[in-house]
Amino acid sequence: MTNKRMAASAAGRLLLRIEDIDVTRCNPEFEAGIFRDLAWLGVAYERPVRRQSDHFAEYEAALERLKKDELVYPAFMSRGEIRGAIMDHEASGESWPRDPDGAPVYPGADKQMSQRERRRRINAGAPFAWRLDTAAALARLDGHLSWREWADEAMDGVAEIAADPLQWGDVIIARREIPTSYHLSVVLDDALQGVSHVVRGKDLYFATSVQRLLQQVLGLPQPGYFHHRLITGPDGRKLSKSQRDTGLAALREAGETPESVKAMLERRASDWPHKGRSSP
Repeated sequence: MTNKRMAASAAGRLLLRIEDIDVTRCNPEFEAGIFRDLAWLGVAYERPVRRQSDHFAEYEAALERLKKDELVYPAFMSRGEIRGAIMDHEASGESWPRDPDGAPVYPGADKQMSQRERRRRINAGAPFAWRLDTAAALARLDGHLSWREWADEAMDGVAEIAADPLQWGDVIIARREIPTSYHLSVVLDDALQGVSHVVRGKDLYFATSVQRLLQQVLGLPQPGYFHHRLITGPDGRKLSKSQRDTGLAALREAGETPESVKAMLERRASDWPHKGRSSP
């Protein structure tokens, strides 16, 4: 509902995007459920809806640009090899860096692998992912990397936030079987759809650093951002379908109405300690 209100106040378009690049996990019924929920809530959006799985060729073209500029490399380390490298490092008494989500940063030992050895492994069918050489990408930029963050839903004030993509290490940009990732897809989609305002949950606040870096190296326009607070469970955990938290379909079946759900959200919002952008 926040997106709907902000689009209306900015006299803008409200876009719905189906982010289904993981074709092995995405289910047509999940997509149909999104459409049902939004129709029930009375949320109208511009059509046609962009479905990412229909645009792999566009993402692959951007990936090829990054390859040509030597800003990505094939990463072959398995999960076991990553754990082993981290354990060896920590055995010396030094902690291993972790990204903002708490996951260990990729060791990047294969970044120095020769082109010949890379081709040999790829031709042999070795599993790998394309990772962004974050330090190399940053070295291509002139000056400070940042993004514009609105202070609240009313967009009364904006702050310039320093981006720090290095805290993520070398993130996955594409996989062998899927020529894209979340980061690469969304920055291209935003540019191709003319997105000026990105409104999303604060769980993606830190990810903006990686996306701003990709926008810069690919020569894409920079939108403004607003990261709203999340509705959490009693334990403070972000609600998630994977954790079997109650969704709109269950509320609808239990007899709730769109009006009662909206009122519930407003009550949750009024319970927050403060409504401005929180410090991450």
